[in-house]
Amino acid sequence: MDVRFLGHVEYAPTFEAMKQATATQAADQLWVCEHPGVFTLGLAGRPEHVLAPGEIPVVPTDRGGQVTYHGPGQVVAYPLIDLKTRGIFVKEYVYRLEEAAIRTLAHFGVTGHRVGGAPGIYIRLDDPFSHAALPQRPQRREAGTPAPEPEFTGLGKIAALGIKVSKHRTYHGLALNVAMDLEPFYRINPCGYAGLKTVDLSTIGVSATWDEAARELAAQLSRLLAN
Repeated sequence: MDVRFLGHVEYAPTFEAMKQATATQAADQLWVCEHPGVFTLGLAGRPEHVLAPGEIPVVPTDRGGQVTYHGPGQVVAYPLIDLKTRGIFVKEYVYRLEEAAIRTLAHFGVTGHRVGGAPGIYIRLDDPFSHAALPQRPQRREAGTPAPEPEFTGLGKIAALGIKVSKHRTYHGLALNVAMDLEPFYRINPCGYAGLKTVDLSTIGVSATWDEAARELAAQLSRLLAN
């Protein structure tokens, strides 16, 4: 996969460039970058989840999901790939994005977890290095039954995802919190959940540079999306 490290780039023009690359059927690429502070609102986003944006801009987007924050110290990865040629269905694609975040965290000694009914990756606040399975983990359920109501007790969110698929091609992607100013997350209900705590590697005592985390996440995504 053609991996492009874009550095520190504004969100809005990057969003437009992703749409353009997808519309023109450009070759598969993985863009890895960092954005200045911005709140992004997904297609299902409800404005009331943006509590007090202040000076931080709010940008509507065409990804799935609710509201999230991007800012310095966060690695953002945008896979621009054709799912059809790879034989990957959308649910499997989401799983692989989450798996890339889990494996990246494991590289730094941290155990990432999935939560039933809530995309993204979470860590135990009391012991981010524990391998014990979460009671909130996704469980097998009968076909046609609704997803469980997410339960976040004792957890912090460390990676978020929001995707768009157009004619089998993907854009938007995955954000991993490395060493951020987390205050802006208190200005929103992250991903639409009031009171959901957001953390980064620095908060839980892991010293990693943006570049180290970016290159590890890019490597994991490249492996997991290879076919």
